[in-house]
Amino acid sequence: MTTNNWAHFAAAEPELAEAVRARFGQYAHHVLATLRKDGSPRVCGLNATFRGGELWLGMMPGSMKALDLRRDPRFALHTNPGADESMPDGDVRVSGRAVEILDPPELHRFAEESGEPPHPSHLFRVELTEVVLTGIDGDDLVVRAWTPAAGLRTIRRGNDDDPAREE
Repeated sequence: MTTNNWAHFAAAEPELAEAVRARFGQYAHHVLATLRKDGSPRVCGLNATFRGGELWLGMMPGSMKALDLRRDPRFALHTNPGADESMPDGDVRVSGRAVEILDPPELHRFAEESGEPPHPSHLFRVELTEVVLTGIDGDDLVVRAWTPAAGLRTIRRGNDDDPAREE
């Protein structure tokens, strides 16, 4: 498998990975952004699954978002913001490339592990390019961003005119 999968990220930053995964677990539906043929964004709902050290994106057969990813695998996935503006566990965005799984035995195995009968669908494995968790700590906005190349960076910005500061 790839070196920028979920397992690699979780090994590098276990605390951040757990917070991100927990945030995805709060709601079933999240927001996926893909690129249309003309390069404009498409935003739609999606369920994401963590299994076997990977982050997976599943889609109905022939869906426009699946066709977008087949053409251009770049995406951003944003957690469901929740019922109100409080978001006590932060705001999460994951970006990367989606790799479609086409091998029938692997697709069948994935369906069996989910406890559902196999059905036509598109299944994509995520290669991470960035994971971002934004939250509030006291009066500071705190942005924790991880990339495979740079690792983890933490930026704090206060509610004043002072510049943001990196920890």
